[in-house]
Amino acid sequence: MQRLKNIASALAVAALAAGPAVAQTGKVSDDVVRIGVLADMAGIYSDLSGKGAVEAVRMAVEDYGGKVLGKPIEVIHADHQNKPDVGSNIARQWFDTGGVDLVQDLANSAVALAVAAIAKEKKRHIVVNGSSNMGITNQACSPYAVHYAYDAYSLAHGTGRAVVEQGGDSWFFLTVDFAFGHGLEKQVSDVVTAAGGRVLGAVRHPLNTTDFSSYLLQAQASGAKIIGVASTGADATNAIKGAAEFGITKKQKLAALLLWINDVHALGLDAARGLQLTNAWYWDMNEETRAFAKRYFARVGLMPNMSQAADYSSTIHYLKAVEAAGTDDPDAVSQKMREMPINDMFAKGGKIREDGRMVHDMYLWEVKSKEESKYPWDYLKPLSTIPAERAFQPLSQSTCYLVKKS
Repeated sequence: MQRLKNIASALAVAALAAGPAVAQTGKVSDDVVRIGVLADMAGIYSDLSGKGAVEAVRMAVEDYGGKVLGKPIEVIHADHQNKPDVGSNIARQWFDTGGVDLVQDLANSAVALAVAAIAKEKKRHIVVNGSSNMGITNQACSPYAVHYAYDAYSLAHGTGRAVVEQGGDSWFFLTVDFAFGHGLEKQVSDVVTAAGGRVLGAVRHPLNTTDFSSYLLQAQASGAKIIGVASTGADATNAIKGAAEFGITKKQKLAALLLWINDVHALGLDAARGLQLTNAWYWDMNEETRAFAKRYFARVGLMPNMSQAADYSSTIHYLKAVEAAGTDDPDAVSQKMREMPINDMFAKGGKIREDGRMVHDMYLWEVKSKEESKYPWDYLKPLSTIPAERAFQPLSQSTCYLVKKS
């Protein structure tokens, strides 16, 4: 009986995801719609992106029916190695000779910014789900770039604001030294100072650092109430573990500014207990999210994070836009992507603005204790919902050339 329920649930998800007229025919370049997943396949962000991102996109294509406008949908993938030159070279080859219509995921802000410039030049679509840098919808914006899952503004106005409101009014930042860390540090610093708090300093460490001792000692010496961890993935988990080993957390608190369900899993509830984090999505939110997560887990062996769920959702949205446009012409598809609302297991009432920002609710979570966790991957409890209109940078503050200022 349970098996029949599971099958029915999977079929229901597929039916909801599928476009309204999959058999319809239209103008498709090269007689195929090709999606390239450009991800960190083996590096520091591979658990957050990697194989999981590829499988999420494949699931979306399968659930859509494998065709759009009567033409096949193909998924390819490559490893950008967290190097902007590598990522941009792959994207250029994909656009010039590979027939790629959409590049997905783009974990690593420096890579995402580099690829956004090429997408604008080549008039091809990208959807950024694994990066936070707000340049995607500001100076690097274009009709072809969509920032979908989250960004530095939403993280700062989630975790950063919550910590300040709880009395954490003096900060020192432990920041990874590239575009992602710089952007996140700036956004949270702005939130702290606007709320009357103080930023006492910052120290920057290279990507993929294993020894945090010197950086943590500087943070400890600052005397700040809050040490803001402006990194993610293995860097963040190593910093959090190191702070506990040095005894820093006995007198100072950590604010993990971008923590993922994968990080909580790696840390364990003893180390992560009580940490607050802002995420766009959690696998155990409702029946829809659980149905998707169970199918995903069967393929990957891990629960999906918000970026991987967004890879699925944004792929479906792109394919629906192609269907609605009757073509894969980038300008026509761009217009439809911005016209059509997003209502699925990732977001309700989501909308892509003219600057390319997909606006939706964000959520503040707290990591459970072992005693509170009742089953595998039962890690987070909700604290508050951040409405879409507050979660993301107002258009009035945008520097995107596509935004018409009154």
